[in-house]
Amino acid sequence: MAKTKFPRISAGTIPAPVAPMAEIKPGQSVELLKELHILTRDGKLNQDSRRKLKQVYHLYHFIEPLLDEVMAEQGDLTLADHGAGKSYLGFILYDLFLKDRQSGQVFGIETRADLVEKSRELAARLEFQRMSFLDLSVEASITSTALPDRIDVVTALHACNTATDDAIRFALQKQARFIVLVPCCQAEVATLLRQNKNASFAKTSLSELWRHPIHTREFGSHLTNVFRCLQLESHGYQVNVTELVGWEHSMKNELIIARRHAGARGNARQRLQDILRELNLEELTPRFLY
Repeated sequence: MAKTKFPRISAGTIPAPVAPMAEIKPGQSVELLKELHILTRDGKLNQDSRRKLKQVYHLYHFIEPLLDEVMAEQGDLTLADHGAGKSYLGFILYDLFLKDRQSGQVFGIETRADLVEKSRELAARLEFQRMSFLDLSVEASITSTALPDRIDVVTALHACNTATDDAIRFALQKQARFIVLVPCCQAEVATLLRQNKNASFAKTSLSELWRHPIHTREFGSHLTNVFRCLQLESHGYQVNVTELVGWEHSMKNELIIARRHAGARGNARQRLQDILRELNLEELTPRFLY
């Protein structure tokens, strides 16, 4: 069967960067950009806000083709931003893509009630009527009647530590067509590498990869995202990994885009099991293999 491709993203390549923008896009909400601190309070662009705006458009550059594809085929879409925080990403996507359309719903899922309430107030003020904000845990979000049984697109932007894994679990349960992840700090795997270090030295020479503390941290972060990609592939997703913005802007810069397709990668689950066993991390099996 021919391998599917992401819109505008070929496997192993990085899309051309978005050209620097001198001004905001026509019709974009100035009030929203002020709330997100992309524009100054007097509506101006300074050097810092121009950099922020460029990053916003760069992220949108990756997500817009996915939304276009869903909308073209269905005439509608549902998007859930998991671990939404201040719902920065959801607001930007609604403003740039859905605001002037007649359909499409954005859900912001966040456990901090104060942030949920602030997002509701901002959406009401901007008259973004097809945005909903829910104060729900991962478990509750999977079963809540406030959300559809299926979600087309699930995003998680800078969701810290295991929050990205929570978003993946939600997306798998909701049979999401696309999953867009920008992971943030990732301590769980590094913590286990550190705790099991003595036993790992006796088990495998590969433990040299994380013998030094700085390598433990960086290798743990990298390994976490490798596990996530294999997990998604084992559930029938084609995965593309690239960088979001230049490293001068952020060290938490990995962008994972997953597309649901016909079948799972045949050896993904086995490879994930093998790596967990080889690196003495079998405690993580319930998190990544289900």
